[in-house]
Amino acid sequence: MSSLGVEDWLVDDDRLLAGSAATVGGKAWQLARLRRFGLPVPEFVVIPAACSRLRRDGVPAELLAALDAAIARRGWQGQALAVRSSAVGEDGSKASFAGIYRSCLNVLGREQMAAAIAAVWTSLDTPTAEAYRQKLGLPDTPLMAVIVMPMVAAQASGIAFTCDPLNGRFDRLVVQAQWGLGESLVAGQAAGDEYVFVENAASEWHLLERRAGSKQTISVPLAAGGTASQAVAPERAAGFVFETEKAEHLANLLYDAAIALDFVSPFYDLEWAWDGQRFWLTQARPVTARPYRSYDALRGQPVIWTRGNTCEVMPEPLSPCDWAFSRWGVNSLLEQGWKLCGYPLLPGVQRAGLFHGRLYLEASILQWEAWDAIGLPPGQLNALMGGHQPEIAVPSPSWRQRLMRLGRMLRYLVLAPGQRRRGMAAVARVHATASQTRQTPLPNDAAGLARLLRQQALAAGAEVEMHFLQGSGGGTLSLLVPMLEKAFPDEGEALLAALLAGGEPSVTAQQGYALLALARLAKSPECYGQPEKSPKFQKAFAEFLEKYGHRGHYETYYRSLRLREQPELLLAQIAALADVDEAALRQRQQAARDQAWAKVATRLPWWRRLLLRQMLKAANQECNQREAARSAIVASLDAARRTILAAAQLGVEQGALRRVEDCFLGMPSEAFRVLAGDLPPVGMLARVLEREAIFKAWAQEEAPEYLLIDAVGSPQAPPRPAGREAGDGKLWRGVATGTGAARGRVRVLRHPAERERLLPGEILVAPSTDPGWTPLFLQAAGLIVETGGYMSHGAIVAREFALPAVVNLPGIMGQLRDGDEVEVDGLRGEVRRCTS
Repeated sequence: MSSLGVEDWLVDDDRLLAGSAATVGGKAWQLARLRRFGLPVPEFVVIPAACSRLRRDGVPAELLAALDAAIARRGWQGQALAVRSSAVGEDGSKASFAGIYRSCLNVLGREQMAAAIAAVWTSLDTPTAEAYRQKLGLPDTPLMAVIVMPMVAAQASGIAFTCDPLNGRFDRLVVQAQWGLGESLVAGQAAGDEYVFVENAASEWHLLERRAGSKQTISVPLAAGGTASQAVAPERAAGFVFETEKAEHLANLLYDAAIALDFVSPFYDLEWAWDGQRFWLTQARPVTARPYRSYDALRGQPVIWTRGNTCEVMPEPLSPCDWAFSRWGVNSLLEQGWKLCGYPLLPGVQRAGLFHGRLYLEASILQWEAWDAIGLPPGQLNALMGGHQPEIAVPSPSWRQRLMRLGRMLRYLVLAPGQRRRGMAAVARVHATASQTRQTPLPNDAAGLARLLRQQALAAGAEVEMHFLQGSGGGTLSLLVPMLEKAFPDEGEALLAALLAGGEPSVTAQQGYALLALARLAKSPECYGQPEKSPKFQKAFAEFLEKYGHRGHYETYYRSLRLREQPELLLAQIAALADVDEAALRQRQQAARDQAWAKVATRLPWWRRLLLRQMLKAANQECNQREAARSAIVASLDAARRTILAAAQLGVEQGALRRVEDCFLGMPSEAFRVLAGDLPPVGMLARVLEREAIFKAWAQEEAPEYLLIDAVGSPQAPPRPAGREAGDGKLWRGVATGTGAARGRVRVLRHPAERERLLPGEILVAPSTDPGWTPLFLQAAGLIVETGGYMSHGAIVAREFALPAVVNLPGIMGQLRDGDEVEVDGLRGEVRRCTS
């Protein structure tokens, strides 16, 4: 290798990422990524890993000469340098090699540099390193790159974990701090101060608690090179290294580094230093043995992740902006009901996950909480959620547990009405605030936009009563289904759907009826076939947009356009609904209810029918409140979207974004840092470019309905369920959510924007449904949906419109074609292909 040039002996950090981690090792690779993403990492050069093959012959003079030249070019002469290991495979997601390989601090002069490089190289061959590689099953032909960088004149330093390393909590960030160099902390020889932080709804970290550590002895650099221990003055040893403001500044910097490296799983072990003016990051590696946070009763069972429910509202990949909202929002929605009934939730569990870019729910945790809290069987919860995920194994309850469950249900029944009233007040408050925000000019400066965006995020996170409505809307339904099923085997779901048909309309159904009213007005003689020129129509159209303009197709995505942003879409929907017979729809609803009550009267005594009426009223109210809460949540997203887009315009002007739409590839905390000037525009742009590539790759992936994660963390995708043969056709069985039966030709649509292809009387087949699909329900004769459960949006609205519907049929989109003749049996939950 003596014939190699300077470019072969050394790799600059600015061209390092053009190669691979196999060339420069894991530590250097991660540091180079941090620098690219705008994080404060000292400049450095790397001796490539291949050079370590020379370790038995000593450090070549050519290498030292190349290093001398590089040091001179950078003005590092006379500076103390750090020489650090960066082995291939080090600081990776599977193996950290923490404390295994050598690093040398405060290296002065060429002689010490040669000794330091040799020491780092030869640490590959220690018995400890060999045993570590053998334990992990790694090949015993290791290579070691070496990082050379200026020493940070550290007044304080330490390590940090962007999760709780002891129990795996995702909602905690832990920092350990020590005066001077951090050698003693990293080596585990000293315990510095410990700071624990908690995240708020704006993705900002605040100090939760701090504990003073033992700081009597610290590590300091020596004038002649190397380091030594030194006693600390008693008053300094007894005090904290940082006060709250400085500690929180560090915590948010560390979290920014973690999401820059991996916004999906930002769980990193980092090293940092403080030079009296600014913080520096000197190492970042994934937390390799993060404990999985779950209930003890689930130990030994596979972790079940399902998108049987979430793929209805968020079927496509989530952007980082969407994930930031979902990762805390899902937990808040799903926790409120259990908190109200007094169930002791395990803090810090994560019920939302991102796989293949799609949103999944942790079904094993959800099933256990429902079973342990009130005795709801896992299979019944699955039916409410939707999907074909397996059930967890649950133990038989003791008499004490049964009494506790009864107590929780009684507590819920007593407290829920008040919580629902407060939730509906919150719905009205959120809509009023969103309306006021739309009418108020946005700030035109970065600080004002950041302040408004933070206020909006915190306000959305504080509306827990509204979250209760959205996350706890299936309580009475979960009791009604088994009650009817007991009296009418295999007909309970369909019978309940018929009994609920045409009740007090939800806000989504009201939106559909309002569209029908606009369609009638547009067709009336008053408009002369030109509604756009009619003042009466324009007034009604403006009123519709004021009330429903925040909604849109797949409206839970920040990136989705809202109705008020595309009025031409509404006009097209109105034209398509011109011939829908609302009177016939009302008659269908009434007929479904009458037939269902007549059937109920054959088996249920009068007193049970009276109870049933009361429970139906409660179920209808809960479903409507769930839809109302959803509408309000979307209104708050719409308001935040407006602010985000305004901030993005500043980002484009600064060079942090190429175009306004790039803002959805950022996290809220990154927006705050860019607006505050804490994140260089070039660093934000680098993140956007990397995530754009990730997002495009996700869009090409097929996400399974559910995943099983085994004990060692390996995901297993199940086979997709298929229809089963029945007679001379094909039969599929799903969840019955509509009423009656309908026969017609299939129309397969993948997005509501394809509405023009749907003809009146056709059977609509869709991958998922959110409120953007509602106008199509008014045109279709029947509905078939791949996803969803009894509490899904499609199920609720199909029941309201008395539309024959079957949901939760994975793979049906690939098995039916336009023009196929099918029968949708909303009573049995079956879809049959017709052959004649």
